[in-house]
Amino acid sequence: IEQPTFPKITEMCVKMIRRVNDEEGIKKLVNETFQKLWFTPTPHHDKEAMTRKILNITDVLLKSEEDASYKPVKKACTQLVDNLVEHILKYEESLSDSDNKGVNSGRLVACITTLFLFSKIRPQLMVKHAMTMQPYLTTKCSTQNDFMVICNVAKILELVVPLMEHPSETFLATIEEDLMKLIIKYGMTVVQHCVSCLGAVVNKVTQNYKFVWACFNRYYGALSKLKSQHQEDPNSTILTANKPALLRSLFTVGALCRHFDFDQEDFKGNSKVNIKDKVLELLMYFTKHSDEEVQTKAIIGLGFAFIQHPSLMFEQEVKTLYNSILSDKNCSVNLKIQVLKNLQTYLQEEDTRMQQADRDWKKVAKQEDLKEMGDISSGMSSSIMQLYLKQVLEAFFHNQSSVRHFALNVIALTLNQGLIHPVQCVPYLIAMGTDPEPSMRNKADQQLVEIDKKYAGFIHMKAVAGMKMSYQVQQAINTCPKDPVRGFRHDESSSALCSHLYSMIRGNRQHRRAFLISLLNLFDDTAKTEVNMLLYIADNLACFPYQTQEEPLFIMHHIDITLSVSGSNLLQSFKESMVKDKKKERKPSSGEESESDSNSGSGSESEAEASKPRRLRKRVDSDSDSDEENDINAVMKCLPENSAPLIEFANVSQGILLLLMLKQHLKNLCGFSDSKIQKYSPSESAKVYDKAINRKTGVHFHPKQTLDFLRSDMANSKITEEVKRSIVKQYLDFKLLMEHLDPDEEEEDGEVSASTNARNKAITSLLGGGSPKNNAAETEDDESDGEDRGGGTSGVRRR
Repeated sequence: IEQPTFPKITEMCVKMIRRVNDEEGIKKLVNETFQKLWFTPTPHHDKEAMTRKILNITDVLLKSEEDASYKPVKKACTQLVDNLVEHILKYEESLSDSDNKGVNSGRLVACITTLFLFSKIRPQLMVKHAMTMQPYLTTKCSTQNDFMVICNVAKILELVVPLMEHPSETFLATIEEDLMKLIIKYGMTVVQHCVSCLGAVVNKVTQNYKFVWACFNRYYGALSKLKSQHQEDPNSTILTANKPALLRSLFTVGALCRHFDFDQEDFKGNSKVNIKDKVLELLMYFTKHSDEEVQTKAIIGLGFAFIQHPSLMFEQEVKTLYNSILSDKNCSVNLKIQVLKNLQTYLQEEDTRMQQADRDWKKVAKQEDLKEMGDISSGMSSSIMQLYLKQVLEAFFHNQSSVRHFALNVIALTLNQGLIHPVQCVPYLIAMGTDPEPSMRNKADQQLVEIDKKYAGFIHMKAVAGMKMSYQVQQAINTCPKDPVRGFRHDESSSALCSHLYSMIRGNRQHRRAFLISLLNLFDDTAKTEVNMLLYIADNLACFPYQTQEEPLFIMHHIDITLSVSGSNLLQSFKESMVKDKKKERKPSSGEESESDSNSGSGSESEAEASKPRRLRKRVDSDSDSDEENDINAVMKCLPENSAPLIEFANVSQGILLLLMLKQHLKNLCGFSDSKIQKYSPSESAKVYDKAINRKTGVHFHPKQTLDFLRSDMANSKITEEVKRSIVKQYLDFKLLMEHLDPDEEEEDGEVSASTNARNKAITSLLGGGSPKNNAAETEDDESDGEDRGGGTSGVRRR
């Protein structure tokens, strides 16, 4: 459950739990739902999920009896809170016992943390215990548990003190002093919670602005002095010696600006100085410091100040700072993360404000239009996110998972608050759905599901762009640049990285087909798609979660179409690059006129022999090794001195090789025979091929030739004679395949024709020796659908 949707979830749960006394079927459903929601164990390391669960349980139980006259849950919660406070006092007494100090200290923290969770839902329960909690602010901190006690007590008092009726001035003054001492003495976490608590006490209860103003001036003055010293001498040892004070001042000035508006007259009096602009100038100065730690603290301080004054994020220098940090590939990871954290915190605070405004509006809806105020605030958030959206999205292309994690958090918050049009995020979310970390994959996939519910067709519209972008994300993540990027998970499942995308699209036949054709079009020789991306797409196509026979058959059908067009273009361009061998030039007889002569004008006898359709040669010699060797030698003599056309052929041919391999893989995986594939027609009724696929186990997609091509970096390597011969052989194999692309009918006695043999030989040779023959299903009745040999489809009648 994402935090921004928490109130909606609570509301739904309240409505469900009120149905607990309905008929048996409804009662059973309610029980099962809450059993899963509340009583399924949470992973021990996921404290955030545990907190959400506790909050949901208490919130739902209390809300569900709001209108009831008898309130047992409220009474039970009061008893729990009262008893927890009693236990705290007992543990406090027993802390002096050195033997059990560690155990009791842990229990004390647990009790106080639980009280804080109750306070978040019903702070009224703790009002009578506020004075009991206050002394814990003076806890001497020596262990992690001591710091947790202080932070949780500060969070409780922040929620509870504003609800107290006529608290004593001594009590309030003591809290203020305790908090100030903690702010001056301890680190970031304590400072953050204590300043937040001080904000609630001063702004809502005491109005003791002079007290806070003095504290602010202390740190602001220290920063101004350090800035002057640094301007005079950037290498001064004074600044190095005062670094801890500089870091503390940057953080504390920002934290104070988050909770107090120092431009109010209550703080600065009649002064005309614009405090927020002065703070911005001061913090911006230290973002350009040479020390990264100083830069980070300055950016943290800015993030705090922007929560109080969001309009500062429109300042040109702030836009330049944020966008340059996010887009600069060489920029520190820590700085990138901090900028993303700043945006995340701003959006979370804005969401909290909006929820509070919504609650306030419901209370006084008839008196004034607070909803309009909320809309103005929402407009500000939307404008801010439009400024930084592109750079946040581009942060997905980073090899550090922490950067991707915070970028995704910012995008999820932005989408959940409806601050931007979701279509621009779809390709990026598809890309993040391929992340190695399951938590991030799931979060990205969930965002896509939500978008798909609200805007049908958005996912399909951006699916191919998302696939391409997912390849770029995988490139960025790839830790070993020498290894080609693959499109499936390297685990037992070998599932496609874009499986979730395909599963979202596959339900709509029209969308699915358009998506698959778009992917296959990338293999066309005119698309000029880089080889590694083709490998990535082929991997996905090989491993998508196909459910019906129609899906792989449709792909194989279109592979044949692409092969016939791209294959012919590839051969033609290769032939056109060959040169005439004038020494051996002769006029061929009319019966021997070669394809090469007629198409490219070459008069070479050897080339004519190599280019001649195989069926015109002597059948006795057609399959012999010596014949093949002669063909290779003949073409070798016609190669141009410039090896660029050879490289081009080797490069472009990878797409066709991948399609051949993909077709063979799908054929073996699904157990289809050649005749089954030949019979298929895309115009056939959907019902004919809606039978489930019976997947074969142990069938893996391994396009060896393309992997070798990428690993050897052939495109940038020097071409040796051996490589030339290899490419020429590939050319001749392609030529043979194109001549026999469509298998002949089987002869009456069941023997395979010579043409089919030639085709199979060519495929075997092209794919590196792996038999193209479908060893998974030799006959029609062996197929996964178990149909009779006759088949009964219209495809048989067509043939």
